Amino acid sequence: MPAKTPRELGYRMPAEWHPHAATWLCWPRPDGASFPNRYQEVLPAFGEMVRALAPHESVHINVRDDEVAAIARRTVGESTANVFYHHIPSYEPWCRDHGPIFLARGHELAVVDWRYNAYGNKYRLHDDDDAVPQRIAELLNLPIFSPGIVLEGGSIDVNGAGTLLTTTSCLLNPNRNPTLNQQQIEQYLRDYLGVSNVLWLGDGIAGDDTDGHVDDLTRFVNPTTIVTAVEPDPHDDNYWPLQENLKRLHAMRDQDDQPLRVVELSMPGVIEYDGQRLPASYANFYIANHVVLLPTYRNPTTDKAAIDTLQNFFPDRRVVGIDSTNLIWGLGSFHCLTQQQPAV
Repeated sequence: MPAKTPRELGYRMPAEWHPHAATWLCWPRPDGASFPNRYQEVLPAFGEMVRALAPHESVHINVRDDEVAAIARRTVGESTANVFYHHIPSYEPWCRDHGPIFLARGHELAVVDWRYNAYGNKYRLHDDDDAVPQRIAELLNLPIFSPGIVLEGGSIDVNGAGTLLTTTSCLLNPNRNPTLNQQQIEQYLRDYLGVSNVLWLGDGIAGDDTDGHVDDLTRFVNPTTIVTAVEPDPHDDNYWPLQENLKRLHAMRDQDDQPLRVVELSMPGVIEYDGQRLPASYANFYIANHVVLLPTYRNPTTDKAAIDTLQNFFPDRRVVGIDSTNLIWGLGSFHCLTQQQPAV
């Protein structure tokens, strides 16, 4: 008899605003691919992120070796309580994508270990990244489910009530699971995340090496409301793809066949480095206990508008803007770096 799926066993993926026991991170290594020539410049954002989280939940930081552990401790500050370090190696820091997806069933947790191939084998070294979920599951003594297909955590977002949001440009890309069609992938999402309703957006934003992760585009902020990135400049490369996604969202319905409330979240404008367009977006925020970490980009007008928009939906949390202008050189921000462990 085949093994039962997480859904059959009663597990589901909670929404990000569900109370957390912890946030997991993977600290970047100096010789990694993510921050060439700017490693020292991105460390302050990492330190600020950890210090913003630690008063409200445990922060578990995976470090590759003693050198990386020492860098992390210096950056965070030795006096910061509620921060724990683990010698779990990874090549890159994008724990959202290669880390564990936690499922809950009553007072029990489990881990889903999707395969990770570095965004369609764009980066050569990723075997250690792919092993992170197994290592964390062993550390926490949790059951682990392995679907056997490629999926990054940043490619999905759930409302905790049965609906999942993703993009065709990523999950249907032949560099992920070329033998699977849309219906087969949807079945994996239902079986391993406990959802019943899968909604598909189209293309991602300019400069995104993930082929269109949804966490740069559109996010649930409560079970019935979505915020979605829009670009006001019709001459910008992001204008039409984001308009198409907006149109799709207005036609979508949730797991109860009800329309979603759609709220627009303006983009920060063009952010470049050495002539390279970077995927700067306010949608890459992270919802933690009592705080929401929002990437900002030194644009006072759009930064404030994004903070005000999100603050309306999180009256019990403080939206904390953290400068991500250097961090986005790695092609990701705070949601890409974090992975929540639900409290049960």
